[in-house]
Amino acid sequence: MQIEFYKYQGTGNDFVMIDNRTNFFPKDDVKLIERLCDRRFGIGADGLILLENDSETDFRMVYYNSDGNQSSMCGNGGRCLVAFANQLGVIDDKTTFIATDGLHHASVNADSIVSLQMIDVNEIQKKDSYTFLNTGSPHHVQIVDDLEHYNVKENGAAIRYGELYGEKGSNVNFVKKVDNDTFSLRTYERGVEDETLACGTGATAVAIAMNAIGETDKTSINLNVEGGKLVVSFDKNNDDYTNVFLTGPAKFVFKGTIEI
Repeated sequence: MQIEFYKYQGTGNDFVMIDNRTNFFPKDDVKLIERLCDRRFGIGADGLILLENDSETDFRMVYYNSDGNQSSMCGNGGRCLVAFANQLGVIDDKTTFIATDGLHHASVNADSIVSLQMIDVNEIQKKDSYTFLNTGSPHHVQIVDDLEHYNVKENGAAIRYGELYGEKGSNVNFVKKVDNDTFSLRTYERGVEDETLACGTGATAVAIAMNAIGETDKTSINLNVEGGKLVVSFDKNNDDYTNVFLTGPAKFVFKGTIEI
């Protein structure tokens, strides 16, 4: 069977997009999804996303990591899916959709800048050397020296697979403060099991964590990721973070067909 796919990227975080509104795609075929995401034997991507019908919102997001397993929320993937839905004519410039972590509101402009509402955050574990929080996916956030030369894959894997987070593990973000409203980060992604050029839920986690531990008092924060720039904004009331939005580019790269 031949399937049509679309390739999108959000600050270098890249995804295979499939319009599955007719429910034709074999969703439980882990090996197939892993092969489609393989950069040598498939299309190549950090993850695969299905756009599906939903009875109460504009569409449903179903996200798979590149290991072929269905996973928790992906922020950049969600932004790319909004751009994809706009390209298909499913939505105009504003949308409401459902994902694994609940309801999301989003907007997309003519320059393919997508602003995606993330979940509220009210549980933040602040430790001496790191912060842990869930922004739709679990994230370990840690300030490090010499971020540019830091071994993200080795150190990220040690934390992801270590005793701290058990069998499920966590995504791991290493951070450098640039100034009071700007931070640089590099992320080791669970399920990809490597550093990615960007992670939307990770950028969101870093912005909130840096505010929570007093590294910034800003509520709109610029994030430098390896693949570009993102902005995270939020409202803060004590330790409650609401109206959290992740904003940045979501670009169509190419479309094609592949035999499965």
